[in-house]
Amino acid sequence: MSTTTIPGKPGPIEPIGLKDALEERYLAYALSTIMHRALPDVRDGLKPVHRRILYAMRELKLDPAGAYKKCAKIVGEVMGNFHPHGDQAIYDALVRLAQDFAVRYPLVDGQGNFGNIDGDNPAAMRYTESRMTDVAGLLLQSIDEDTVDFRPTYDGTNQEPVVLPANFPNLLANGTSGIAVGMATSIPPHNVDELCAALLHLIKHPNAHIDKLVELVPGPDFPTGGIIVEPRASILEAYRTGRGGFRLRARWEREEAGRGTYQIVVTEIPYQVQKAKLVERLAELINDKKLPLLGDVRDESAETVRLVLEPKSRAVDPVLLMESLFKLTELEQRFSLNMNVLSAGQVPGVLSLRDVLRHWLDHRQVVLVRRSKFRLQKIEHRLEVLDGYLIAYLNIDEVIRIVRFEDDPKAKLIQRFKLTEVQAEAILNLRLKSLSKLEEVEIKAEHDKLSKERRDLKALLKSDDLQWERITEEVKATREAYSKKTEIGRRRSTFAEAPAIEVDLEQAMIEKEPITVILSEKGWIRAMKGHMDDLAKLEFKQGDQLLRAVKASTTDKLLLLATNGKVFTLTGDQLPGGRGHGEPVRLMVDLEENHAFVEVFVHEPGRKLVIAATSGHGFVVPEDEMVAMTRKGKQVMNLTEPEEARLCVPADGDLVAVIGENRKMLIFPLEEVNEMARGKGVRLQRYKDGGLSDVRVFKKSEGLSWLDPAGRTFTLSMSELRDWVGERAQAGRLAPRGFPKSNKFGRAF
Repeated sequence: MSTTTIPGKPGPIEPIGLKDALEERYLAYALSTIMHRALPDVRDGLKPVHRRILYAMRELKLDPAGAYKKCAKIVGEVMGNFHPHGDQAIYDALVRLAQDFAVRYPLVDGQGNFGNIDGDNPAAMRYTESRMTDVAGLLLQSIDEDTVDFRPTYDGTNQEPVVLPANFPNLLANGTSGIAVGMATSIPPHNVDELCAALLHLIKHPNAHIDKLVELVPGPDFPTGGIIVEPRASILEAYRTGRGGFRLRARWEREEAGRGTYQIVVTEIPYQVQKAKLVERLAELINDKKLPLLGDVRDESAETVRLVLEPKSRAVDPVLLMESLFKLTELEQRFSLNMNVLSAGQVPGVLSLRDVLRHWLDHRQVVLVRRSKFRLQKIEHRLEVLDGYLIAYLNIDEVIRIVRFEDDPKAKLIQRFKLTEVQAEAILNLRLKSLSKLEEVEIKAEHDKLSKERRDLKALLKSDDLQWERITEEVKATREAYSKKTEIGRRRSTFAEAPAIEVDLEQAMIEKEPITVILSEKGWIRAMKGHMDDLAKLEFKQGDQLLRAVKASTTDKLLLLATNGKVFTLTGDQLPGGRGHGEPVRLMVDLEENHAFVEVFVHEPGRKLVIAATSGHGFVVPEDEMVAMTRKGKQVMNLTEPEEARLCVPADGDLVAVIGENRKMLIFPLEEVNEMARGKGVRLQRYKDGGLSDVRVFKKSEGLSWLDPAGRTFTLSMSELRDWVGERAQAGRLAPRGFPKSNKFGRAF
């Protein structure tokens, strides 16, 4: 490749393709971001900046029982020795490790203003002080015993740990989040007691199924508490694949406020939601009239969270109010799970719950082996020195003579007593005042003790079983220290199922009051307050009279059946008041002039009805299929003129009784009637003259009942009705003696 030079500048310039240069530099940047900034190590759960902060605090001897030091000094130490980036970024990372509302098990014990759940900033680093917590102590435990590898710092003048020994399952216990190049990580915090239970189970059963592990670790445990409403199946799938999410809701309770009023008090808000911004958002939505159920919001928090929510009126259902808030505000959050971490400190990948626990246990085994080997070397060195001391004690006079008079005492000692270099050096380094302590009994006692420890260590290094026993003891000790019985270890987030209700804000604003719906034969409708029993005083327009009177409430939906087979839906609060004669229903719905209304009833979700026409045809229809909130209604029954829809009755029973205008009655099983959402149906009864008069569905065990004109009820048992039992579509026979002359069974609803 040719080179060129620039006048006035020394050295040649080598041309390179822009594409190659960009690829090379961007790849270097991406790898740096992934490995040294954004993704945590699966073994200690830390990113480099957090690891360096803790190691620097250890170097400054900021132990949990020691004194606090200014955060400015710590930040300076981290930046100068280990992390050559902005001091504010380091301080922000340190502050987060100290916030008990951000970290489930804080690694830094802060003194001063470290911010709050409202989102207020911490004080400047020159005002705050900190030291390590016991959790940080566990992460750094035995780091000076050759348990982990060290690497040169950025300037090569110092050494820093590649990973911490981590005698604490920090990755899952405290969680983390980060965005790298082309990948991200998001891990919620968990309860250490539960994690330790899963680890102990995994030690006993290395091939443990994910179902059992999720039984032991049922879900995250957020520092700010809250209620997890994610379905169990989704949680299981998330932990199995390493990807998913958790719906987290605020914890609330109802407080009575006197005179039938109440207020809702929120005591825990979702993780990472700033309380001040949440209150501001709620107030903004109230002003914009997007929360019609909420009247006011107040923040009465002190040491603990206390948000007071006042409903618009005492008639507002508290569950419905909260469901609307969960839908529109940050009182419900979804925390994602993406366990994308660095394995072996280098390989990014999404791991399952089982894999993360397994990697941590494998790391602890490596730490145990390296620590044991380090201790073994120390013991062997000490035993070698003790052997030399014993020789010196037994030959003290000769040793003193050699040291005093020989030109090369070290070589002479080695030659005279067959000592090793180490032994000779140890003897020469003895102080005179130590000579009196060189007693044979003490030397032998220490020698025996160390020899026993050496045997135990060698046995440990040779046996996987012994190693896992030791790791089990360490995990049990951690579990004991952070058990759910302790204040820091108690579970804060609980589990519940979200109420299965649809939030209809307009419907929810309607105050529930009893009404009686009056429908006249000419189609005039009105709603009288209260439930009326005496209908004799009702007044109608000239030539009109009562068709139906239905007891309902303002929150009910009312279904109206017309002779053309259409069903229309009205709500109780939309009906005109009881003064006067009401209004024509035709003003509210689109019904042709040549058709009329024949039935009105309160909608009951899930119920089934039998709908029938004058021709004697009918079918069973699910009531939910009849609801239509448009003026045009819903065509339920298909008819051919002059047929008309006549009846709609509850399908509550196993037998159907049909009576025609010819006064003939037929009883047959309900199962012979088809169920459909729309159609003509099947023939219920056959007529030579006239058409269908009435239908009733009843239970065989209860018998058939009807009302006489005086309102009295008559009931015939099946033994008395056997002459009328037949098959669908037969003509039937004349009704029993005493049956009303109107050929009607009476009110069905």
